[in-house]
Amino acid sequence: MTFLKTIDREVPKGLQIHLILDNYATHKHPEVKRWLARRKRFHLHFTPTASSGAGSSHPCRT
Repeated sequence: MTFLKTIDREVPKGLQIHLILDNYATHKHPEVKRWLARRKRFHLHFTPTASSGAGSSHPCRT
């Protein structure tokens, strides 16, 4: 919640906020969902479950 509150405070009020998330359960916690429901400028986009790591910004080491 601290991270979301920081984003909400720091991003100018007239802008929409799009977050790309994995399907980790904490992203769907009831407290998070309630908080987001009151802030319509937040738009969550979840990566497909089967694609964990695909397109990651972290380089793969083989």
